[in-house]
Amino acid sequence: MPNTNIQTGQDWGAVNVGRSSAGRVAVPKTAHGVTRAKAMGLLATEKKFGAGGNRSAHTASVNAKKIEESDELKLNKVDKSLSKAIQQARMAKKMTQKDLATRINEKPQVVGEYESGKAVPNGQIIVKMERVLGVKLPRPGKKPAAKLSAAEGAKKGGVVRGGPPKRR
Repeated sequence: MPNTNIQTGQDWGAVNVGRSSAGRVAVPKTAHGVTRAKAMGLLATEKKFGAGGNRSAHTASVNAKKIEESDELKLNKVDKSLSKAIQQARMAKKMTQKDLATRINEKPQVVGEYESGKAVPNGQIIVKMERVLGVKLPRPGKKPAAKLSAAEGAKKGGVVRGGPPKRR
């Protein structure tokens, strides 16, 4: 019987698809391998400053001014008289901060900030508190304007009894 070559359809030889490994340089995997490659002149390393971190976003330059120290960005805080008045009126009604907050549709933290003096005053919230507590609260930063007499109002182009001046 003659020897015939029967092909089974499977090739068990190694096949390289993609880049060939002939031109590839082996990269050292350990610290010892890196130092050996440096010594042989096969490898050069660079020191990258600030690499691997987000430090640049958190470091302030020497000339930068802190936001807290800036006069332009200072926000008005609630007056001590207002915070004390809110607290006393709430206690008189035997309400907790949470009760007051739910009645004015705000978070309990908002009421706590107003009572501690840390909140930025909001006229709408103060009006809601006045309605629920049934008291007139001191308003922050509002100074009563001096009333002008009729003669002074006419000089400044204001309204004099009966409405604006007639047009000609």
